[in-house]
Amino acid sequence: MPVGKFAMRHAITLPIAGPCGDVRFVAEMARVAEDAGWDAVFIEDYIVHHLAPGQLPVCDPWIALTAMALATSRVRLGTGVTPLSRRRPWKVAREMATLDQLSNGRMILGVGLGDLNDWGFARTGEVTNDKDRAELLDEGLDVIAGLWSGKPFSYKGRHYNISDMTFLPTPVQTPRMPIWVGGTWPHKRPALRAARWDGYMGYRVYSDGTQSALAPDDIAAVKKLIESKRTDSTPFDICVGGYPRMDDAAAYRRQLDDASAAGATWWNEYVIGAADDIRKRIAGGPPR
Repeated sequence: MPVGKFAMRHAITLPIAGPCGDVRFVAEMARVAEDAGWDAVFIEDYIVHHLAPGQLPVCDPWIALTAMALATSRVRLGTGVTPLSRRRPWKVAREMATLDQLSNGRMILGVGLGDLNDWGFARTGEVTNDKDRAELLDEGLDVIAGLWSGKPFSYKGRHYNISDMTFLPTPVQTPRMPIWVGGTWPHKRPALRAARWDGYMGYRVYSDGTQSALAPDDIAAVKKLIESKRTDSTPFDICVGGYPRMDDAAAYRRQLDDASAAGATWWNEYVIGAADDIRKRIAGGPPR
């Protein structure tokens, strides 16, 4: 089914560390983003931040999302992304359903495998093998969607088993809260996984380990691959982005226009730096 045929919307992703390790600051930035006209605010999900492990203050994403929901009324909120294999899926299902109720239907659940060098896996005895993480992710998503149905739900998988459990209340959003799958391109498995759900959050990774926003050709390839696998007629989002070209407003505008023309529905700008720099950029509003 066709995907990516919607007007471009604009999101920011906040780190979960440094100035954003303070939940009060994160909530304030969500309110500033809403006032400035952004469409969504995402927050990372780390136990210890991978860029400077053990050296930066880090906050809990679920408590941060609660504070953000209470500080705002319009802007969409979510995780970008939650490494689901580190979380109990029934706990995530309960937390996100509660947050969707609290926010009156504004939550997006972003999920992925998690970073390979994440101390929250490697130093806590969590699963570090990609294959096992992928299995946990797929089973976890099945469990979450089943529990969100509000009907008696049972599940038997390799990793998770549930016997006749009913979750109420359900999320406000129907048929379910959007689930977006994050991953790197040109790896195809994250995009193929995303095709089963409601959105794809992706960026480009190169053989030397460097990263960038998806180029228009990458976006078109992702869109084509997902369309070839989707049988669902519900809307599907393609969310791309990265660090902006703030030194060249015209080049930045062209980058967004090209991404939209290639099929992206969201541009997601990563906002980092000192507290004043983060506040100033968010207050400047999206590049419409």
